[in-house]
Amino acid sequence: MLGMSGRALSFGAKAEAYERFRPGYSTELFDTVMGYAGQPVRTALEIGAGTGKATRLFAQQGISLTATEPDGAMLAELRSHVPASVRTVQAAFEDLRPGEKYGLVYAAAALHWTNREGRWQRMAALLEPGGVFASFGGPIRLADPAVEEAVRAARAPFLESDEVPSPDGTPPEQEMQWPGTELQRSVWFTDVQQSVIERRLTMSARDYVGHLSTISAYLILPFSEQEQVFGQIMRVLPETVELVADVTVHLARRRYGQ
Repeated sequence: MLGMSGRALSFGAKAEAYERFRPGYSTELFDTVMGYAGQPVRTALEIGAGTGKATRLFAQQGISLTATEPDGAMLAELRSHVPASVRTVQAAFEDLRPGEKYGLVYAAAALHWTNREGRWQRMAALLEPGGVFASFGGPIRLADPAVEEAVRAARAPFLESDEVPSPDGTPPEQEMQWPGTELQRSVWFTDVQQSVIERRLTMSARDYVGHLSTISAYLILPFSEQEQVFGQIMRVLPETVELVADVTVHLARRRYGQ
């Protein structure tokens, strides 16, 4: 089985599907981040930008934005959808070298692919003192428990779970979730906040399976097993599915004097 780094780079072959089936982000998210910042943010750095779902949201608000992404296919897809003013860099978070400092550094459903060791010191080095770090995302779940159970049973011969486990082992019932848990322990950050933006979606069964085809747990299965599991899931889905796709937002501020 691929390790986390392998899973992180498993998306490139699916860049077009990722663009088509992954939902975008609302202006409510932008307002949440800017409200926390409490002052105009002029420069931002995005970690693991993918095909640019979040890039578009922040770039449209006039921020000078640098989007980084290690996978070339994902970055090529991003470049076809974002304004020319967005600077793009093919690089993993760990390969970024401190230099220019930003008012905002953020990751959209990508932070769990970064290495834990030295993560927050590296993040702090990219931020102006008092600058804002933001991480946001969350799993997309079927709203109907009966449909969810049918999909779980269809998936079971191939996958026990298709979710990414908490990187630091935080149980799902705990109020503060990862990465807020790590940020609270970090000497580099303060004023850690967690909030949830409700998001409800309706998709056709085929589009929902298309969305599943962008999830790393399925991408690392052998191709023959992917075909089988998607076929099994299609058979138990209604024509359209209702989804709970809440976005959990974590925010923190880089300490002064560190």
